[in-house]
Amino acid sequence: MTNSDEARVVDSVPTGLFIGGEWRPAAAGATLAVDDPATGKTLCEVADASPADGMDALAAASAAQQQFAAMAPRERGEILRRAYELMMARIDDLALLMTLEMGKPIAESKGEITYAAEFFRWFAEEAVRIDGGYAVAPNGASRFLVQKQPVGVSLLITPWNFPAAMGTRKIGPAVAAGCAMVLKPAAQTPLSMHALAAILAEAGLPPGVLNLVTTSDAGGVMEPLIRDGRARKLSFTGSTAVGKLLLEQASEKVLRTSMELGGNAPFLVFEDADLDKAVDGAMLAKMRNMGEACTAANRFLVHRSLSSAFAERIAERMGALKVGRGTEEGVQVGPLVDAKGRDKVNDLVRDALDRGARVHVGADPVDGPGYFYPPTVLSEVPLAARLSAEEIFGPVAAITEFDDEDEAVAAANNTEFGLVSYLFTENITRALRVSERLESGMVGLNTGLVSNPAAPFGGIKQSGLGREGGSVGIEEFLETKYVAIGFGG
Repeated sequence: MTNSDEARVVDSVPTGLFIGGEWRPAAAGATLAVDDPATGKTLCEVADASPADGMDALAAASAAQQQFAAMAPRERGEILRRAYELMMARIDDLALLMTLEMGKPIAESKGEITYAAEFFRWFAEEAVRIDGGYAVAPNGASRFLVQKQPVGVSLLITPWNFPAAMGTRKIGPAVAAGCAMVLKPAAQTPLSMHALAAILAEAGLPPGVLNLVTTSDAGGVMEPLIRDGRARKLSFTGSTAVGKLLLEQASEKVLRTSMELGGNAPFLVFEDADLDKAVDGAMLAKMRNMGEACTAANRFLVHRSLSSAFAERIAERMGALKVGRGTEEGVQVGPLVDAKGRDKVNDLVRDALDRGARVHVGADPVDGPGYFYPPTVLSEVPLAARLSAEEIFGPVAAITEFDDEDEAVAAANNTEFGLVSYLFTENITRALRVSERLESGMVGLNTGLVSNPAAPFGGIKQSGLGREGGSVGIEEFLETKYVAIGFGG
């Protein structure tokens, strides 16, 4: 990858706000820098929206809502289908752009673009499958007509760790359902969403249906929109702390909400597990996106009889990974997103070591420019360690031993979070029994990968509300209307 390729891709992306179908500067002319986390250098600057810009975006979405809701479902689906095809045709440039602003290796970025595009393809097909119903009342005196209608203008807030997929996972069902949107991407990684907005416009999405506001003042821009009353839906992916604040704000106007929040995923390896499968699954569940994923395995709970072998094998695999700038040949682990994220990972590791954890590989920050942290494996991690309770969001595998099933399940469920759990066993009865006992919205059974556009993604407890993807994903953007029909005679 050459410097000229990088410059060409960055220069090709619009840097303004996208409001009412037009790219424009922020009203006050403010900009914010987008940095390369591998070097700490600025890639470019994008418009930094003010609260007034946010209100303009809401007005544009409100103006577009009625006409867009009336658009034929097939036509809405075709827009998504064209956007899918454009994304796949431009996968190389989109992947490079993502790597530059977020840090993940090119191969992972291509994987995310493919995954992100699939949400457009999936919901292109769901757009024409919005159903309703007609039934006879039990007493025969009336008829029930049930309709599904767009919920209305939707506010979408996406995180930095999957800057394309977290957008398409919300935009896809909103478009399929007939909802206009205001989307705020993360300030660290806005370029992928800027490129995506341009693709959707090219695919024929009407002006004002998608409005994009990038800002360094997320609360100042989004809170007035949430409290305004014209928006009827809020969909957020991010931390539980911010999600709670947004829920409080949304309660004033009783907005429909979808919340995909924090995780603390346990990864259980029982004594009858296939160790090869478990190690392969652990690498997937831990190292996707350098561990910067809400679905990342956070706590490895391994039966005492396998813990030493498991630790040695995963340490060998993780220690062999090549760390570097994601654009370089053969790199498998890129930088963390910023200095704050790297320092948090280091603090959690230091805390575990102070409490008696043992290092197998890694555990020291990488010197030099960028925000790198080496793949790290710790064993004998006490449950009292901070990284047993806090989301690591980095390439650290923390292993704790257990002796029996009840102990393992109790430790797995001992968290306020409940997004995903991973379970490795060759015993089908145990597999089903433990899957039912685990308190999480998703379970990876003998697999380290659960995300799929065709499946319902989401958590329980403080990991969130609602589901994204699958046949239920579009329901989050639809309201059910019941019409009672008198049937005298």
